[in-house]
Amino acid sequence: MDPCEQPEALASDNRTPKSDFAELKWLSETSSYLMRSVRRYQRIVFLCLFSVCVFAPIIFISQRLHSISPTGRKDFIEDISAVKHRAEALKLSSIEQEGGDSLKEPKVIVYEDKGFASSEKIDDSTEDFIDAGGRPDIQKNGTTARSSKEVQHIQQKVVASVSHGKANPNRAAVQQNRRSQSLTDKKVKEMKDQIVRAKAYLNFAPPGRNSHFVKGLKLRIKELERAMGDAKKDSDLSRSSWQKSRVMEASLSKAGRVYSDCSAMATKLRAMTYSAEEQVQTQKNQATHLLHLASRTTPKGLHCLTMRLTAEYFSMLPEERKFDKQQKLHDQSLYHYAIFTDNVLACAVVVNSTVSSASDPEKIVFHIVTDSLNLPAISMWFLLNPPSKATVDIRSIEEFDWLSPVHDSALEKQDSHDPRYTSALNHLRFYLPNLFPLLNKIVLFDHDVVVQRDLTQLWNVNMRGKVNGAVETCQEGEDSFWRMDKFIDFSEPFVAERFDPNKCTWAFGMNLFDLQTWRSRNLTGIYSSYLQLNKMGRVLKAGSLPIGWLTFYNQTVPLDKRWHILGLGYESGVPRVKIDRAAVIHFDGIMKPWLEIGISKYKGYWNRYLPFDNPYLQQCNIHE
Repeated sequence: MDPCEQPEALASDNRTPKSDFAELKWLSETSSYLMRSVRRYQRIVFLCLFSVCVFAPIIFISQRLHSISPTGRKDFIEDISAVKHRAEALKLSSIEQEGGDSLKEPKVIVYEDKGFASSEKIDDSTEDFIDAGGRPDIQKNGTTARSSKEVQHIQQKVVASVSHGKANPNRAAVQQNRRSQSLTDKKVKEMKDQIVRAKAYLNFAPPGRNSHFVKGLKLRIKELERAMGDAKKDSDLSRSSWQKSRVMEASLSKAGRVYSDCSAMATKLRAMTYSAEEQVQTQKNQATHLLHLASRTTPKGLHCLTMRLTAEYFSMLPEERKFDKQQKLHDQSLYHYAIFTDNVLACAVVVNSTVSSASDPEKIVFHIVTDSLNLPAISMWFLLNPPSKATVDIRSIEEFDWLSPVHDSALEKQDSHDPRYTSALNHLRFYLPNLFPLLNKIVLFDHDVVVQRDLTQLWNVNMRGKVNGAVETCQEGEDSFWRMDKFIDFSEPFVAERFDPNKCTWAFGMNLFDLQTWRSRNLTGIYSSYLQLNKMGRVLKAGSLPIGWLTFYNQTVPLDKRWHILGLGYESGVPRVKIDRAAVIHFDGIMKPWLEIGISKYKGYWNRYLPFDNPYLQQCNIHE
């Protein structure tokens, strides 16, 4: 052995068991550390893969939802919600799913603009796309046949083929056809008819029968109603609703084969129609009754205002309750207007509108007659809010003690449950010569009118020996058209011999009366005789208008229609042009502007003449 190698060999021979044990321990610790590292890296890799599998679909779906339009998003959600109902539908194996191939959409025929010649050549690649409503073709399983990119490709192909071919002039026609189809409701009506037919077939099934067919038809009705939702036009329908409609049509076709008795089906449909019409009529009658009931109520704010003004009136001294300029009440050179009312707000609007529209308000005199209950409130209102330079006289109907008890009893016996028609204030117009014995001419306003123009020229109208100047309501086609036989019983011999049912009618609301001629012809006495006649034979319907037509028969001169426009108290559809150019607008009907049931589009004409900043109106919460 080489002497140089001897120490190394001796060193290896001299290793102790303790050093071997340390080396083995180190090796085991190193291997265990490596195993733990490998396992840790494996867990990290596994968790990364698991995170990708979980979050990737969520991110993908959220991006898809952001890119979907509101209509598409609704369709997507509806398709998901419909999955849970498929299991139940698949169990009904007895019902054939015939909706796919047997029912084909009609081909769209595009008509040329010139000569109205039809071009029936349609590209096969676009035939499935250009259907009713411009929706994609749907397969039997309810999924779309093409993706959105394919649809866009087809649309581009359609545009290219139209622009390069001979049908280029028809491009606008195709686009117009699509737009018009998207705004129609043909499919919606068809789906509603399907539901009605399905319910009719269900009525043919014996009571308590729970067959597969009845179950399936009920399920089809639920699905179609759910798919339709609140859709009003075809463009609101989801994609699934079209498929549901096809499936329903297949079920109805099967039902038609099961129940082939057409006469029984027709009888059942007639019974259903009659029942539906009865229900509709009952609802209409109830709505009309409630509307009339609402028209007779006093709004809370108006009642509050009346009470506050009444309390304020009685807190004043008697000498403070008098009005100024009472010497003008019988001046024949002035313009005298009469208003019979029990509504302080309505009276205020008539007075304020007349004064604000007048060119010479100091020549205006208002004669207001009310009942004893509302006299303090109306008087207090005009004491606090005097109408500029005009003169106001307010009196109570109880002051005219010459009104006969016979007249009052005749009014009470009228066939009406509405106190407005039997009110003495409503019939006080027939006693104008007795109320104002020193006047020769007067204009009578109803308290539901608004004056928009100066009325000076009205006083210059040639009465041609007549008593009443009024706007006629005998033009057919207008909402204010009335015939005499609608309110007067012409089967009564006394009426039929003296009056013509085709005679032109006229309206109250704004009337010019020649009191001098009235007195000479004793028209108040004629009115009293007709009132007694009605008391015995029920010739007239309640109200002052029918008896006014008889009293002033052949005694009325027609005024230009621009003086007086009617129809703002009901849905008459009066154009705003006519309203704006009218001198006086009339809220005739039950929808008065001071009521909540008043027509909102007309209320502005009435509200502009009320001082809503008045403290009394604010305290009673009366606002626009």
